[in-house]
Amino acid sequence: MTVMVQEPLSHEDADVVLEGFLALDTPEGFRVELIDGEIVVTPPPLGDHERCIGKIIRQVIRYSAIEFECSGNKGLTVPGVEGQPDNRVIPDITFISIEKDPFHGAASWMPVEGDDAIVMVVEVTSGKPKRDREAKRTGYARAGVPFYLLVDRDEDRVSLFSGPDGEDYGHMDQVPFGKPLPLPEPFEIELDTSEFG
Repeated sequence: MTVMVQEPLSHEDADVVLEGFLALDTPEGFRVELIDGEIVVTPPPLGDHERCIGKIIRQVIRYSAIEFECSGNKGLTVPGVEGQPDNRVIPDITFISIEKDPFHGAASWMPVEGDDAIVMVVEVTSGKPKRDREAKRTGYARAGVPFYLLVDRDEDRVSLFSGPDGEDYGHMDQVPFGKPLPLPEPFEIELDTSEFG
């Protein structure tokens, strides 16, 4: 379910959308996000979606050059588009520097802008991939998240975005499912994508 706003919001309207979003009582297992002024409700994911997530977590935790912690449920606040409230997103995976420990004592919606503890966020596409390809990508770039990994199951490819410039990512490496994707420092691994399809 998606709640869409048909006309541009005034500042007051944007505040109402944010207040309504924060007051939602979400059914158990559902994920609710606020993305560029739209309230997005997502049902629990299918097994193949979770399978990709598990394979990524396993590889990054086992083989990376440094240790990471990760979360699949952490609410993040990233800058929204102009005139909209900040986005509230829940990435499929958030990898953080273990030394920074930003999850300790963090609020439900942890602000990200200027936070160097988050190293990479991961999204695995579901029913509406455009949001992951565009709105979430630019939101993470505006927040300065160094790496955004997108597993695009509709296109059978994996993309690693890097070099955020405050509006978007300046660099993208992309491979089709089945080819390894190099994850640079601090990961220093080749991500095996052979079982993502």
